[in-house]
Amino acid sequence: MYQLSANIELLFTEAGEDAGDRVRAAAAAGFDAVEMWFSTDKDLDSLEKALADTGVQLTSLLAGPRMGYTFPGTDLAPAHEGLDVAVEHARRLGCPRVVLASGVGFPGMNRQRNHQVVIDMFGEAVERHRGSGVEFVLEPVNSRVDHPGALTDRTEDAVAVARAIGDDSFGILYDLYHSIAQGEDPATELANAAGFVKYVQLADAPGRHEPGSGDVDWPAQLAVLRASGYDGPIGLEYFPAVETTTSIEYIRSVAAQA
Repeated sequence: MYQLSANIELLFTEAGEDAGDRVRAAAAAGFDAVEMWFSTDKDLDSLEKALADTGVQLTSLLAGPRMGYTFPGTDLAPAHEGLDVAVEHARRLGCPRVVLASGVGFPGMNRQRNHQVVIDMFGEAVERHRGSGVEFVLEPVNSRVDHPGALTDRTEDAVAVARAIGDDSFGILYDLYHSIAQGEDPATELANAAGFVKYVQLADAPGRHEPGSGDVDWPAQLAVLRASGYDGPIGLEYFPAVETTTSIEYIRSVAAQA
């Protein structure tokens, strides 16, 4: 049975704007884990208390900025600073991982050179935060639907970066939605990414709504995921087309059998 982690940016919005209230709503619905995006726009006191009161685990948060920091001439200092803040907040909130994005890359620079910029930047971050207890996961996102111009828009790109960094504290986030939307075969990608997948998310495709709303065969895909050796949490990062508690029913039943 996979542990499901509710994304409180998209789920349990019925509980209001406060992240702590959404954590409590997730706990009341039976979740023992949640994930979120940025920590810098949250009331950390409220969030920290809600996590402590409910015993819910925060499984991931994002480092910012996400996509624009590799435009030509951009000072990379804010990217390093954003990552440092994310690690600080992750440690405070007991979150074991920070999610990274590659940005869009430098125009006029080939893919290999662009990847080297990312490798150098994140390799430095690994060294700077060695011993923090927080790991980094690079997220490849699809460029066909949601993120045109994304540098790491293929799973193999993120795996190549992780392989080059070569540290146990650095891996990839494999998002089934992004992979499928990019036209990839999850079984192939997961086999090629063996040893590097440190976190997983999902949403149905097309539409990026709750599992069961699109064309994905979820029992089959979770079986593929299990066969790949991944047994960690799965983040539910989808835009619900129905009320949250209704939207989670199907994937809960599938995950319970996976």
